[in-house]
Amino acid sequence: MSSVQKFQQWLLVIVLLIPFGSAWADWELDSTQSAINFISIKNDSVGEVHSFTSLAGSIGATGQVQIVINLNSVETLVEVRNERMRGLLFETVTFPAAQITARVDPTMLAAAVDRGVITTSVPVTLALHGQEKTMTIAVVAVGEGDGSLRVFTPRPVIINASDFGLEKGVAALTTIAGLQSISSAIPVTFDLQFTATP
Repeated sequence: MSSVQKFQQWLLVIVLLIPFGSAWADWELDSTQSAINFISIKNDSVGEVHSFTSLAGSIGATGQVQIVINLNSVETLVEVRNERMRGLLFETVTFPAAQITARVDPTMLAAAVDRGVITTSVPVTLALHGQEKTMTIAVVAVGEGDGSLRVFTPRPVIINASDFGLEKGVAALTTIAGLQSISSAIPVTFDLQFTATP
């Protein structure tokens, strides 16, 4: 990937985050300590874990959550497969990023900050591949004692490719890889670390 492409990707992330900038943010995502993983299941029996290496996001004082996923950063540990996912599945030339938004109760966040542990269900909206879907997912928020927060899924969230117009991409990947099948139901987990802003 060229330096120009990398610059364009980060510029996209910055633009997407402008409405949710640091003026309102109480916590910023620490991308080096955060992970979003998904599992592909091929031929009905072989599972492989993939991830995204470029994330940005924040949580605001009013509980507004914003996460941006750079889809070009998909990492499968096989470069040709990364390229196929970018081009055939996510179509990153047209849809370079996915966006997660949610709103959580600020009192819940306050309770978690000082080494508290909060388990709750949160309506989350995922914007992906030109489509949006809101789902309610279970999350755990844990205060680290220094004002930072760790937020993670206690169990996988199932994302259906057909909800986001990705079924043609799944079929294309199946064909080009010479597989019998790739599941269109994708288990996703996240483990996100947020650091308190000054």
